[in-house]
Amino acid sequence: MRLLLNWFLSAAALLIVAHVVPGFIISGLVAALVAAVVIGFVNATLGLVLKVITFPLTLITLGLFWFVINALMLLLASAVVPGFQVRGFSAAFIGAIVLAIVNALLRAIALGASRGDSP
Repeated sequence: MRLLLNWFLSAAALLIVAHVVPGFIISGLVAALVAAVVIGFVNATLGLVLKVITFPLTLITLGLFWFVINALMLLLASAVVPGFQVRGFSAAFIGAIVLAIVNALLRAIALGASRGDSP
């Protein structure tokens, strides 16, 4: 059940980012759901390897280099998923930052709601 919730939250975050970041385009809910799966898979495989390899650079930049890696993962996912486009590295970089913030907010709201806390 938690996996489905995370999947829908990731898709919702992608849809929100598409409305906020110019050059970040999603054609609809189905494309957002597919993109969420592909982004998760790419981050869990290639993204993990890149984060391990570039860890010294990430330490030097105080973690900011991870946004570069996440931007590259978004560009890769947009090349694979029809209906999901990221036009250029700057849109991917800004999208990675906004996506991280929106994901954190949505998960905090969802976890608060599941515990019975008020948002």
